[in-house]
Amino acid sequence: MPSETGTATPLDPENLDALAELGQQLRVDSVRATDAAGSGHATSSMSAADLVAVLFARHLRYDFDAPDLATNDRFVLSKGHASPVLYAAFKAAGAVSDAELLTFRKEDSRLDGHPTPRIPWVDVATGSLGQGLPVGVGLALTARDLDRTDSRVWVLCGDSEIAEGSVWEAAEAAGAAHLDHLTAIIDVNRLGQRGPTRHGHDLDSYARRFSAFGWHTIEIDGHDVHEIDAAYREAESTRGEPTVILARTIKGQGVRASADHEGLHGKPLKDPEGAIAELGGVRDIRVSVQKPKDSAGQRNPAPAAPTLPRWDKGGDEVATRDAFGKALTALGTARRDVVVLDGEVGDSTRAEFFAKEHPERYFEMYIAEQQMVGAAVGMAARGWRPFAASFAAFLTRAHDFIRMAAVSQVSLALCGSHSGVAIGEDGPSQMGVEDLAMMRSVHGSTVLYPADANAAAHLTAAMADIEGISYLRTTRGASPVLYGPDEEFPVGGSKTLRSGSEDQLTVVAAGQTLHEALAAADRLAAEGIAVRVIDLYSVKPVDRETLWKAAEETGCLLTVEDHHPEGGIGDAVASAFDDGRPAPRLVRLAVRNMPGSATPAQSLAAAGVDADAITASVRMLVN
Repeated sequence: MPSETGTATPLDPENLDALAELGQQLRVDSVRATDAAGSGHATSSMSAADLVAVLFARHLRYDFDAPDLATNDRFVLSKGHASPVLYAAFKAAGAVSDAELLTFRKEDSRLDGHPTPRIPWVDVATGSLGQGLPVGVGLALTARDLDRTDSRVWVLCGDSEIAEGSVWEAAEAAGAAHLDHLTAIIDVNRLGQRGPTRHGHDLDSYARRFSAFGWHTIEIDGHDVHEIDAAYREAESTRGEPTVILARTIKGQGVRASADHEGLHGKPLKDPEGAIAELGGVRDIRVSVQKPKDSAGQRNPAPAAPTLPRWDKGGDEVATRDAFGKALTALGTARRDVVVLDGEVGDSTRAEFFAKEHPERYFEMYIAEQQMVGAAVGMAARGWRPFAASFAAFLTRAHDFIRMAAVSQVSLALCGSHSGVAIGEDGPSQMGVEDLAMMRSVHGSTVLYPADANAAAHLTAAMADIEGISYLRTTRGASPVLYGPDEEFPVGGSKTLRSGSEDQLTVVAAGQTLHEALAAADRLAAEGIAVRVIDLYSVKPVDRETLWKAAEETGCLLTVEDHHPEGGIGDAVASAFDDGRPAPRLVRLAVRNMPGSATPAQSLAAAGVDADAITASVRMLVN
């Protein structure tokens, strides 16, 4: 099979019949790429080839030399397993060579099995199905409300992923926001991974659902380039509604041995030479993708240092969620690139403070955490600094979006409020006791857990400059101010609040349990038992040096957390000794019971993480 295709032939975009030839080229190159890799989704690419060909040749406005232009259209391949057709389109546009195309799925190739932003023309990683449209909503909101351009967003989805609930969160969000510059293209090829999809080729069943959410619907033959072109033009002229194009296609189109056949998902074709011949042979058609008319768009001034709220040490008690909201508002005043999304709990997370001061950069996403994070990813991909907030417990719904945000290499700040059993009477359904484990497991993440208002304010501001995914855990109830307003809280640091040469043990805590640890330390000191107390406000990265010193000097570390024992502060402390350094005796107090409704104090006591439990544990350990 040839690896080079000879002299390139320029495509005349006005010749619609020539677009069918381009579609065949994309099929051939999808077959060639998957054959070279020995794996990949050839048939899923073949069904979408004509849809991609017409889009790139006649409707997409994109400058491949300047992918960060705000005025560029955005194309999201939500059915990321069909990456061969995307890479084939990049080749047709002159962005990828034929030789590179054939490195598909190879080590050190940027052409991964599913697209990632290692390729400069890919905004977000896709492949976890159901995420492309929610991210597309974020890209569309960015274009209209933040960058203020007339760029369009095109999202190509597979019919299988329409079963995902996140798609319908996006459908409702887009319809309610009247995102008429957003077009979803559904490749309805009837076959999923293991067999037929739920609705097969029943386009009207999809149309009824999207129409109910306020979308303009168009049903077409997804292999008729004339119908495809007309549908795209109709989408571009539609006002007041997003458009969904429901394209009836054939999986494995163009090759008799693969067309509409089950059992071929995710596999290269068995007879690639024969398939290429049946498709008309290798071609090298080149497409001149239209560039946007101008490069104007919203421009933000250089970030400035915010004037953070200040609280006096020893003054009134303040909830860290209140400090987060006030610091976030100050951050928004100093930095025009900061945007906030909330899951209809802004009065609880205190994101509403930002909304009142900066309504043009506040996005209410309602009770749709997947859409909230998906939209934030889209905004982050366009260079904005989103903060997304909800209850810590409810962010678990969006874990896959958070995981994929790390793959997308975006910088995104998350805040989980109402953490732990300390919220009390609301009961276990509202208690976030898994969130630290979830966020610590995300690649390259930063996890912060302040214990007082000044720490929360400083760490909120710090998140605006942290690369990757950052998470701030806040608490519902008010707590004493432990630090002065000018105290610094470097990421990766900690604070030692009780220390002496006679320390017999170190208590490591953060957030709510730090106050319990301090109360216990004072009681123990009155009994003649000296303990060191460390505020581990940076749970990831962890302050290894301070923990090493405490282990060497006191011999035993007792961790206390308002969280399950798996994956939280105890595991973070244990990780400080993963390099072979001698580990101290490590004892963990954590939420091991199934909590119920009670007062915060009763809930902490029942979980065994209050001052009484700490005091009793220390007495037992030192004696």
